Amino acid sequence: MNARKLPSIRPAFDADAQNAAVAALRAGELVGMPTETVYGLAADATNGEAVARIYAAKGRPSFNPLIAHVADLAAAEKLVVFDPLSRRLAEAFWPGPLTLVLPKRADAGVSDLATAGLDTLAVRMPSHPAAHALLKAFGRPVAAPSANRSGHVSATTAAHVAADLGHAVSVILDAGASKVGVESTIVAATPRGLALLRAGGVPREAIEAVAGAPLEAVDLTDPEAPTAPGQLASHYAPGAAVRLGADEVRPGEALIAFGPELPRNAEAAVAMVNLSPRGDLIEAAARLFSALRELDGKAATIAVAPIPATGLGEAIADRLRRAAAPRP
Repeated sequence: MNARKLPSIRPAFDADAQNAAVAALRAGELVGMPTETVYGLAADATNGEAVARIYAAKGRPSFNPLIAHVADLAAAEKLVVFDPLSRRLAEAFWPGPLTLVLPKRADAGVSDLATAGLDTLAVRMPSHPAAHALLKAFGRPVAAPSANRSGHVSATTAAHVAADLGHAVSVILDAGASKVGVESTIVAATPRGLALLRAGGVPREAIEAVAGAPLEAVDLTDPEAPTAPGQLASHYAPGAAVRLGADEVRPGEALIAFGPELPRNAEAAVAMVNLSPRGDLIEAAARLFSALRELDGKAATIAVAPIPATGLGEAIADRLRRAAAPRP
């Protein structure tokens, strides 16, 4: 990536700064967005390459599902399906530091990369007026994990964002220190009721009081627990078998390629998707889940060419290993 000028930190409520942030989002760039919890690293959730830039900037080790931030309940209803209990929570705690994980609508338009290929979507309506103004002006859902390097302390000021991620962000909106200072509480709708996936800005007791029932206990340390997004060893899997590290295509196989050099016998593939003919890992990450979906059903086996395990390639490799794992 070419060196870029560090962004200026601009007043969050300045009209020109807000317009610059909206323009950056529409161009597929990243924005430092204040919320009441922590500062978010914002990108257009409907743009796969923009979402991939989030993972690249953070150095995020795997494609964990991201939260889609919306301006109002009507915008959320276009993305997910609310059950009565989840709607009650949204009406009680939105806008505010509560994230709900709900079934994604087929026509939501959110990038598969933002959902990590799952059929659920995490949504939240932040209460911070600067975030609300940005979301309202942009008019699309915004993916925005905490604006810090992966594994580093979350950013609660604009200066924190600049220190960690300034090289990757086009605009940082400064609204002072975050009021809540910890991430949102995440609650998922499950067949058994509501489950607490992450403690955060809304206390468990307050949620249980509105729900009228205790939240289900979820062991997120168990890699076989199906209630935590992205925790299963066999996950993100198409119906077809997946063969990794393919340096040649076998008869009857479909092919996921990467870069200008194709495996031997590539012309014999029954169907092919090149994640990035120019060898760009950001482009490849953005296309990964859609490629698996596109080739599924066209062959019994999908051969996957070698992909460098550096940068976003590590996350791509993680998801492909899960797709190729033995099925239960």
